[in-house]
Amino acid sequence: MHLLLISWRNLWRNRRRTAITMAAVSLNTMILITTYSLMDGLLGQTVRNATQLVTGEAQLHAPGYLSDRSLYKTLADSQTILQELQERSIGVAPRTYGYGLVSQETKAAGALFWGVEPAMEKAAFELAEHLAEGSFLGPSPHKALVLGKKLARSLNAQVGSEIVVLVQAADGSVGNDLFTVVGILKPVGEGVDRNAAIMHQDDFRQLFVMPDGIHEIAVNTGGRIPLAMLTEILSGLAPKAEVKSWHQLLPTFSDMIQLSGASMSIFGAIFFIAAGLGVMNTMLMATYERAHEFGLLKALGTSPWRIVRDVTVEAWLLACVSTIFGVLSGLAAAFALQKFGLDTSKIAGEITLVGVVFDPVWRASLSLKAVVQPVITMWIVCIVAALYPAAMSARLDPVKNI
Repeated sequence: MHLLLISWRNLWRNRRRTAITMAAVSLNTMILITTYSLMDGLLGQTVRNATQLVTGEAQLHAPGYLSDRSLYKTLADSQTILQELQERSIGVAPRTYGYGLVSQETKAAGALFWGVEPAMEKAAFELAEHLAEGSFLGPSPHKALVLGKKLARSLNAQVGSEIVVLVQAADGSVGNDLFTVVGILKPVGEGVDRNAAIMHQDDFRQLFVMPDGIHEIAVNTGGRIPLAMLTEILSGLAPKAEVKSWHQLLPTFSDMIQLSGASMSIFGAIFFIAAGLGVMNTMLMATYERAHEFGLLKALGTSPWRIVRDVTVEAWLLACVSTIFGVLSGLAAAFALQKFGLDTSKIAGEITLVGVVFDPVWRASLSLKAVVQPVITMWIVCIVAALYPAAMSARLDPVKNI
């Protein structure tokens, strides 16, 4: 306690210089906490859009299905797999896919038709609630469609519009029917927005003359089971199926997540270096001003290590007090951004990157790591920055500096 009191008094020998350095360290700490929280929020929202809406944490397909999406490549023992996964309380959504054309009046476009079980889709994923207009599919088939946002725009379709559907069925015949739009999705991702036409599984089977078979089982536990363990479970339950995690299904997006972590490290390093240089400058100036004092201490028998300790403690104390103010202001900013967010829709509109739509309201996600990491690193940087001035003080010649 005596050492801390002396160090505190030494810091304020030059009040203006210490105040400026403390303000700089506090500001850097606040910026880092706020930025880390914003980035965690952005990445969390984006991963959630990518996994909780459609893709899931993992998917099962027949071997080679993803390479050509053939109508005839269906999962073997799909019902058994679904039953075993449900018994383990793992959220599943069986889906079938087929290509065709949709048209309304003079507008026409290609579409990827999804055959889904609405109840299972709602239980495992959030897509049923991610609607810009209308409602999701009902529990029974009634020739209803939910369209991706861009596909609906291409067709000038609205809720209640009648859409003509034309496909080539599994038996080689031409399937055509009239469907009614009951819902239009909010932005999800480029593939879904531009192509998705979602219908009840029974309607799909009738349209494509496909009495059985499933192309995909999307799995989602909401993070309850670690991804590595989940893929291991799926591989054990379905040895004949091709199991892929969302990292493998969305490789570009996964790489972007890793790259963002490296970018934040570089961003943080810039602020840490700036803070360290400020502390080093303060301690160097203090060393020159107190050269007579340090020379006298050495003449009285004070060891060089004790002088190094005293100077580094002063730097740590400066960093400690500064980060307290930085944490308080950073927490206030992060809490505000977590509650209200930043509405980027008016500035940037709808942002899509590597096929995944970013949430237009950018919210922070405050975590213990986002607070502790900048603080601890700032302390270390400030102590390291003080080692050079401390070493200079310890090496002063008492004969020349008394």
